[in-house]
Amino acid sequence: MQAYPKPTKAEIQAAFGRFIPDVLAPNLKVLFCGINPSLYSAAVGHHFARPGNRFWPALHAAGFTDRLLTPAEDCDLLKSGYGLTNLAPRATARADQLDVEELLAGHQQLSAKVQHYQPRFLAVLGVSAYRIAFNRPKAAIGEQLESLNGTRVWVLPNPSGLNAHYQLNDLARTYRDLRVTAEE
Repeated sequence: MQAYPKPTKAEIQAAFGRFIPDVLAPNLKVLFCGINPSLYSAAVGHHFARPGNRFWPALHAAGFTDRLLTPAEDCDLLKSGYGLTNLAPRATARADQLDVEELLAGHQQLSAKVQHYQPRFLAVLGVSAYRIAFNRPKAAIGEQLESLNGTRVWVLPNPSGLNAHYQLNDLARTYRDLRVTAEE
């Protein structure tokens, strides 16, 4: 159930290059970092809103939320100590429409956010984007050896429906690994 009208094709196309506000607060347990907003998400103004995106179901199945939240409830994550941001702020139809410079600049902006808000964990949702932005070509899913300004870094699979490598159960398992560690 969504709390916004379904955008038209024209509204979705007009969202190219738009931004979605971060959902941030100091001292979060986990700051989830997507690659960049989809056109659908930018059109409705909420994170991970594109139909077929499995972020919200994976978050719930992993135990981060006690019920399945809708994208319109993205700000409710703050109540549980979780936040949302993106590596690259501008909306595109696909993440592969971002260039390397945007991802590298996103790393710098993300570093500043992490330093300012000091979450315990940063979860980057997408290993390919992480490898480029953080200059870690051999990075794998899971906790990383390095931290970012004192924040522990995890790489999780991208929940986009376009990522066929991971089914919902696989996403939930890898997200749960982070949740269990964050609760220790």
